Amino acid sequence: VQLQASGGGLVQAGGSLRLSCAASGRALSDYTTAWFRQASGNERAFVAAIRRNAGSTYYADSVKGRFTISRDTARNTMYLQMNNLKPEDTAVYYCAADRGIILSSIGNGPAYDYWGQGTLVTVSS
Repeated sequence: VQLQASGGGLVQAGGSLRLSCAASGRALSDYTTAWFRQASGNERAFVAAIRRNAGSTYYADSVKGRFTISRDTARNTMYLQMNNLKPEDTAVYYCAADRGIILSSIGNGPAYDYWGQGTLVTVSS
């Protein structure tokens, strides 16, 4: 599967953005898919994931209640709706996918085989 992330940009604190991750080659619903982010000087961090088939969702504590991950099977696209953005959300956001990932590894970046290019989100204070 090939992944293409988009939707990043500059937004003021308290604002919203929606990131998209368009998939090609295979059905996205066959994969567990996730968003990770990497701020300058930091390691890549888990943001949210949606499991293959049933579509259970998981979030990092730092984004719970503000971010929503979803999937549109007709468009073969995953989304990350980000509300009430904070300056600390500034990062390059990456989408990732894997068919065989287990629940205990869902937040572990190296466990994902497929990655999209990053999209930069900048939140100004």
